[in-house]
Amino acid sequence: MDQLRSKQQQISSYIIQSQEEEIKRIALELHEGVGQNLYSIFTGLQFIETGANEPFMKNYVREMSQLIEKTIQEIRLLSVELHPPTLTTLGLLSAMKSYIKLYTSTFGILVDLESTGEEKDIPEKTSITVFRVCQEALANIAKYADTCNVKMNFIWFENMLKITINDYGKGFRPEEHDQNHPSSGLEAMKERMLLTGGQCNISSKIGEGTCIELSLPLLNRA
Repeated sequence: MDQLRSKQQQISSYIIQSQEEEIKRIALELHEGVGQNLYSIFTGLQFIETGANEPFMKNYVREMSQLIEKTIQEIRLLSVELHPPTLTTLGLLSAMKSYIKLYTSTFGILVDLESTGEEKDIPEKTSITVFRVCQEALANIAKYADTCNVKMNFIWFENMLKITINDYGKGFRPEEHDQNHPSSGLEAMKERMLLTGGQCNISSKIGEGTCIELSLPLLNRA
């Protein structure tokens, strides 16, 4: 039974890793390929606007420039949401801070992020998994919690990282949710954390909000 469970986890890990590689490729293509091409069109339109003599043509080109500029910003935001570049260069905490700025500007929900202890290096494969779990937690808060404030804590121990996410929203009954939604996003979060060797615990009460606790061992990680 343990061997079967281990094999299933290996397969799940391989599938998730393959998906993440593809998402990373798409994010890079959006940022470096599509984004750069749109920027070239944007600067070209600005040049045409400068040389246009007819007011009608000048206004038309200006409107097109503004539309392209807005599209460039949307492409950049989508690229960050798919795979924050800081996750590879600066690590999980910086990537989370970067994502929270995007999250707050999109949903109007303030996230108070605090980090205590000395930040440790985490392999990129593990970082992206934990990042996805946090991303899913924040997405669920935006969809269901009916709250404007979230508290997130990163607590760095010598051998362990603990992350807590409290939303203080309307909450739910976990036992009813598990019975009615056995394959929900909450279960996927738990499964992802198990693949890292960590755990995801979710508690919630009606009217008091939801607390998600993630624990990730940090030593001897490949």
